[in-house]
Amino acid sequence: MQPSNSHATHVSKIVETLAQSAHWLKNHDEAADMPHLPSREEIHDVIELLRSLLFPGYFGLSDVTADFLRYRLGSLLEETTRRLRTQILSSLRFAGSEEQTNTETRAEFAVDEFIAQLPHIKTLLSEDVLEAYNGDPACASEDEAIFCYPGIQAMTNHRIAHALAALDVPLLPRIISEQAHSITGIDIHPRAQIGSGLFIDHGTGVVIGETCTIGKRVKIYQGVTLGAKSFPLDEHGNPIKGIPRHPQIEDDVIIYSGATILGHITIGKGSVIGGNVWLTHSVPPKSRVFQRAPREDSHEDGAGI
Repeated sequence: MQPSNSHATHVSKIVETLAQSAHWLKNHDEAADMPHLPSREEIHDVIELLRSLLFPGYFGLSDVTADFLRYRLGSLLEETTRRLRTQILSSLRFAGSEEQTNTETRAEFAVDEFIAQLPHIKTLLSEDVLEAYNGDPACASEDEAIFCYPGIQAMTNHRIAHALAALDVPLLPRIISEQAHSITGIDIHPRAQIGSGLFIDHGTGVVIGETCTIGKRVKIYQGVTLGAKSFPLDEHGNPIKGIPRHPQIEDDVIIYSGATILGHITIGKGSVIGGNVWLTHSVPPKSRVFQRAPREDSHEDGAGI
């Protein structure tokens, strides 16, 4: 049964309206009139390849023997490099107006620099895993932390996204961080600077803002917000971007569940911030901040389940 002329006209109008609503798409290819958009699905696949490279034997390589491992890692690295280069090139073309040759050169440089950082990223993640195991009595092994802990999954995505953001790759870092956010409930901006050995226990509802810095061996429980107190505006009333506006968390700090820490303030080394605390001012090293007077066992106050 053929559709009626009125139905075909109706469909044609809908299609035209939908096409016109894509006015925000920019940098169309002049020949094909199509935007150079990166693929979210392809980026997800690249992240899983990187997870296999960073944790060989745990993801994607579980059936590989030791003798075959190096060959398989080399093959995975080549595939990852090729597919990541394509996505970086797409993001650069979509975000900018450089000549094609310059864009390709930038993409080549970015992927080479990123791949060279993988050993360092692996070292940071290894320390994250170790802190998860040592910091949680419910964790039976480092293997369990790698396989099961949402904080490790979120930090894997973050350390990848942060490295790409530092190379000024557009779009991809945020896509990667939001993929982890949607799966784990942990929202970390890719430009947040996080030292080694971060342990995010349970994780759901954790928010870490763009200009936040976190030192080494920091422990954060569920529902913690490290956010901005306010957003300075320009002369047109728009938020000024890029200025420091989030907390600076020094080494060996513990932040218990539900705590909200706002503004460009400093939490001194070795401090403990209790559960559900609202904090908008800096505190010196070894501070103890609670809603009530701390008990002798204050380090256990507000701990996770």
